[in-house]
Amino acid sequence: MMRIHKLYLRLSLLSLSPLSLSLKPSQFSPLSAPSRRSSVAVRNAVSMAGSSTRLRNLVPVNAVVAENGGNGGASNGSASSSASATLAEDEDELTAGVGYRLPPPEIKDIVDAPPLPALSFSPFRDKILFLKRRSLPPLAELARPEEKLAGIRIDGKCNARSRMSFYTGVAIHQLMPDGTLGPEREVHGFPDGAKINFVTWSPDGRHLSFSVRVDEEDNSSSKLRVWVADVETGKARPLFENPDIYLNAVFDNYVWLDNSTLLVSTIPLSRRDPPKKPIVPFGPKIQSNEQKNIIQVRTFQDLLKDEYDADLFDYYATSQLVLVSLDGVVKEVGPPAVYTSMDPSPDQKYILISSIHRPYSFIVPCGRFPKKVDVWTADGRFVREFCDLPLAEDIPIAFNSVRKGMRSINWRADKPCTLYWVETQDGGDAKVEVSPRDIIYTQSAEPLESEEPEVLHKLDLRYGGISWCDDSLALVYESWYKTRRIRTWVISPGSKDVSPRILFDRSSEDVYSDPGSPMLRRTPSGTYVIAKIKKENDEGTYVLLNGSGATPEGNMPFLDLFDINTGQKERIWKSDKEIYYETVVALMSDEKEGDLLIDQLKILTSKESKTENTQYYLLSWPEKKACQITNFPHPYPQLASLQKEMVRYQRKDGVQLTATLYLPPGYDPSKDGPLPCLIWSYPGEFKSKDAAGQVRGSPNEFAGIGPTSALLWLSRRFAILSGPTIPIIGEGDEEANDRYVEQLVASAEAAVEEVLRRGVAHPNKIAVGGHSYGAFMSANLLAHAPHLFCCGIARSGAYNRTLTPFGFQNEDRTLWEATNTYVDMSPFMSANKIKKPILLIHGEEDNNPGTLTMQSDRFFNALKGHGALCRLVILPSESHGYAARESIMHVLWETDRWLQRYCVSNASDVNVDADGSKESSGAGATDSETKTVAASGGGGAEMSNFDDEGYNLGPRSLLW
Repeated sequence: MMRIHKLYLRLSLLSLSPLSLSLKPSQFSPLSAPSRRSSVAVRNAVSMAGSSTRLRNLVPVNAVVAENGGNGGASNGSASSSASATLAEDEDELTAGVGYRLPPPEIKDIVDAPPLPALSFSPFRDKILFLKRRSLPPLAELARPEEKLAGIRIDGKCNARSRMSFYTGVAIHQLMPDGTLGPEREVHGFPDGAKINFVTWSPDGRHLSFSVRVDEEDNSSSKLRVWVADVETGKARPLFENPDIYLNAVFDNYVWLDNSTLLVSTIPLSRRDPPKKPIVPFGPKIQSNEQKNIIQVRTFQDLLKDEYDADLFDYYATSQLVLVSLDGVVKEVGPPAVYTSMDPSPDQKYILISSIHRPYSFIVPCGRFPKKVDVWTADGRFVREFCDLPLAEDIPIAFNSVRKGMRSINWRADKPCTLYWVETQDGGDAKVEVSPRDIIYTQSAEPLESEEPEVLHKLDLRYGGISWCDDSLALVYESWYKTRRIRTWVISPGSKDVSPRILFDRSSEDVYSDPGSPMLRRTPSGTYVIAKIKKENDEGTYVLLNGSGATPEGNMPFLDLFDINTGQKERIWKSDKEIYYETVVALMSDEKEGDLLIDQLKILTSKESKTENTQYYLLSWPEKKACQITNFPHPYPQLASLQKEMVRYQRKDGVQLTATLYLPPGYDPSKDGPLPCLIWSYPGEFKSKDAAGQVRGSPNEFAGIGPTSALLWLSRRFAILSGPTIPIIGEGDEEANDRYVEQLVASAEAAVEEVLRRGVAHPNKIAVGGHSYGAFMSANLLAHAPHLFCCGIARSGAYNRTLTPFGFQNEDRTLWEATNTYVDMSPFMSANKIKKPILLIHGEEDNNPGTLTMQSDRFFNALKGHGALCRLVILPSESHGYAARESIMHVLWETDRWLQRYCVSNASDVNVDADGSKESSGAGATDSETKTVAASGGGGAEMSNFDDEGYNLGPRSLLW
């Protein structure tokens, strides 16, 4: 008989701003090069133009999944002794799962450590913002109602994307001439408890703009208002005098047009209540393909379902653009519409306005809806329609397939008001052989009647971006996924008689040959162009190439002075390879116009080691004197002396593999013997064995911790093999996934053999785990390599590839083209082979394409139907990555319980619990208030349990 308990917790919501920026847990990098724009996430950025700094690693917080490593804390005693304290639990108590649990203190304390602030430099590099953040949000914020429309999630109360994070405060520091920081000046004047988003510098650096929202008394979050602050005084005030003007932050929100004027996307003042869902349906929901079009799409989620959804999307996404000056003058411009981006020209005379419109689609997200791009003057006068692209439901699923018509429409960063864009010549279908494949065009913002677009460059691969410099120099990037080929062209935009030439032609997989990316400098207009460097008594054209410096010994970042004409290079800086890992973050000596003198060069670097967390330095030429400008405390001093080593070993087919081995502080294998071991990884696809065997990462990088990182179990005296390479290789015309299982098992065998050879892992106490595609990996390894592992942990995975029939991960063949591959790769199809304990965890609101929550539900039922020892935990209100403190703590409790029970003890008949691990969820639920219902055998009906207001009291845990 099986007991099923579904528990609920009173919930609310945390928002994660598209502009709230964060890094992988192992790195905290500042925001350099501030833009006039307030919404980085929605901008059409040059992705392959290779931002010359580590700033390209900055990502929206709600896009970061903290699963890729980190480090953990140490505890006194061994894993086995800590297990003995937790192996005393009554099975009824365990399966009841009466709410959210807390992991052991040594894990909890690391996760609860206060976060470091984010940094933002002023346009002239003379001031730094410290953007203060809080720790993990409560589930109450995450569980606020949200509308799932057209592939996005909207908080109707805020009229913004749901689940936005926010800053709690802003502090300004002067960057002194000697590189030290002046005293802190707090931005003040906004209400207590304000949630701050979209912090942006004015072009002259004298003002800050940001949005503010405050929780109302009824615990519902208010709409966003735009505020501005004087940088010299720190005094903040609302931008609009009218308190009824609110920000519409569903798409782009506001942008500085000049030093005193902003263009703001507002909620129309005429808008009334949202449309009400009809009680009686208007009619059946019908989709038709009577024209016999071939339309293949991946498993997108949160799509529009009917006309009511379409109306609701229009309601929340429609905005009124408003020009507003710092002195309070307000002017509405243009009609209300679903505006998605606003991009001023470098000379501040024009604005590129993008919007989407009907007809909408029920099978693709809003990024493929009909798109209109217009040119306006800066005062809001319509100039011309640049393009109006139709609905794009038919983009092929093959990699490098794109939308038909104009795309990547942007302003030239080196010109006052010149537009450039790309048009495909293959109909957007990567499978069509044609030359050229893409053509880049340019044209002025307001061309003469007879002026035709000018062809800038033709490409045979797929366009990947442009780094602009001036009329004599620009770098154009193109690539092709199937061959991993990537090329960089040198062109002279202003000289038609100068032929384009290839600068670099290499494999994107070959990290050893990566020459680096050009460093960019800020122009007076606020754009970023390639920095030209001058040497004394030398007329050559030099640029700075900032590279990761991958080598067989690990990454050794560098800065090269590169002659663009001769290809000669001089290494003017490189990271210390013995102790520290240093990287170039940003150029800091670009406050003046013109070429930069090499002897006046100033850069921002980050520096860290295995045991020292990241700090930032100013490095000045010619002495290359370094001045430390931050002094962040160690985030988890209890792990300051952890042991870290980058290890190399070989797969049986000769492929070289690497991994990072972490051992607890004070551990000595000769004295302490082998430890329980957790292997956490994520497979990758390659076209060559040589590329697959290359070393990535540095042995000297600081071991950063994410809130669900495997390295947390260092504090529980585990050995952690983090990120062992699991290359799935398909050389030549071979498809990598056709030998997926074979290569997966071979890689895992090599990893296990290595930790056993070193004597750090007990052969019967090795667990495997992963998130997303790593969860898919873990389930497959338990099915096909049960001799290697004692148990497994699989978070937010997809296990049945027939549910993703039009491609997944890097597979672009359909189920009908590669039926055997889809079936053989699916652990769901091998559920009868899984005999080792497996813990499945999934967010109930997972919106990642392919990893529907249903994947874990059905996989659990398949396992249960074959008598496998398994447990399924569904986290209410969580998406693909987990955010709420209650959820994360419970995931850690579940994981620790699983590891203690089935890895440390490796005995399936021992009950495990951590005393005192229950934590009130805020709903006030107790054992006596939670009703449980038993369901008999074979997967009977799930019995839900709600409080009297229908709130969820906790994660759903099913044990079989």
